[in-house]
Amino acid sequence: MLHPICGVPMIRYVVDTAATVAGNNVVVVVGHQAERVKQVVAETVSAHFALQERQLGTGHAVMCALPSIPDDVAQVVVLCGDVPLIRPGTIEQLVADHCRQRRDVTLLAVRLSNPKGYGRLIFDAGGGLTAIVEEADADEVQKAINIVNAGIYVIRRDFLESVLPRLGRDNKQNEIYLTDIVGLGYRDQRPIGAVIVSDSSEILGVNSRDDLQIVEKIMNMRGSGKDLDFS
Repeated sequence: MLHPICGVPMIRYVVDTAATVAGNNVVVVVGHQAERVKQVVAETVSAHFALQERQLGTGHAVMCALPSIPDDVAQVVVLCGDVPLIRPGTIEQLVADHCRQRRDVTLLAVRLSNPKGYGRLIFDAGGGLTAIVEEADADEVQKAINIVNAGIYVIRRDFLESVLPRLGRDNKQNEIYLTDIVGLGYRDQRPIGAVIVSDSSEILGVNSRDDLQIVEKIMNMRGSGKDLDFS
């Protein structure tokens, strides 16, 4: 999260975007290099911090964050610290669609010609979102699906509080997946949906030096990253 992009630590792009949408209601989950991450975030954003002592997956990270979310927050937006190109306007559109459709969960998705590494969205015959299957757990048929999870969600808080304790670690990575809330919600006949974003660059994650170079190139094409101009 501290790798620089155009001279700015990657986490700064994400938290500045979050603050544009949520104001001071931003919670940053920290673990590795926690104090340094806090210092970087505090330079531009007044955020709450939650410690994830053990890295047990995305669902566990949200479990750690939940007690730090202000009581008056009814809708929880989940972002990834390694996805710096997401724009505030995209998140605002996601929240608006979520509230307009009165869903419990709305996630951001994208179509990719090469979906390797991403969780695949599974739909029923009627077009309803039934599950997200992570790459490590997908079979060959599921791996051929090109609609993937961007890892960005809007979740109704009361549903989140009820479903988090039900998440397990029965998967190949032995982690608590946040993605499992989709399958649980579908089985409970809760309103679950996805918004497919047109600009796939917005959901690019940084998992390698090559990824970092690609993201930096895109950021430079948008304009100087140093002034955090997301327009």
